Amino acid sequence: MSDKIFNVLFLCTGNSARSILAEAILNRVGAGRFRAFSAGSQPKGAVHPYALDLLARLNHDTAFARSKDWAEFAEPGAPEMDFVFTVCDNAANEACPVWPGQPMTAHWGVPDPAAVEGTEAEKRLAFADSYRMLDNRNSIFVNLPLASLDRLTLQRRLEEIGEQAKKSA
Repeated sequence: MSDKIFNVLFLCTGNSARSILAEAILNRVGAGRFRAFSAGSQPKGAVHPYALDLLARLNHDTAFARSKDWAEFAEPGAPEMDFVFTVCDNAANEACPVWPGQPMTAHWGVPDPAAVEGTEAEKRLAFADSYRMLDNRNSIFVNLPLASLDRLTLQRRLEEIGEQAKKSA
């Protein structure tokens, strides 16, 4: 099991900011143990420019970044997910497609940086805060002893990650 690469899908309604950030972060911190994807229930069709700018400034490759519908990952031939995380409250409350393989799921709600109004500095700070929260959650996640946890314990730990991070936000 230690050689397994786990597929992780991050869901958000618009797939333009939070889920894109989470995908980029996990693909970096997952160090080849995880392969991250992102999608939305109602994709905006474009990645938010502040998300792309932040990722580029933090030396993430942004070539992967595109806003896509979550149905893409429920189609035949799509990668089978081991984990599906919602990162926005709207997506957490929507009826999701049935994911092949019965992946573990959890809600890791993060405030929407694209909804922040104010100065450019305030908006960019909101994106940086979202990045920090998602980075913290992904760092905890990749350090879980996945091979030694039973399914129920792992599900509980995934939910705790979202709850703990919410308290420290």
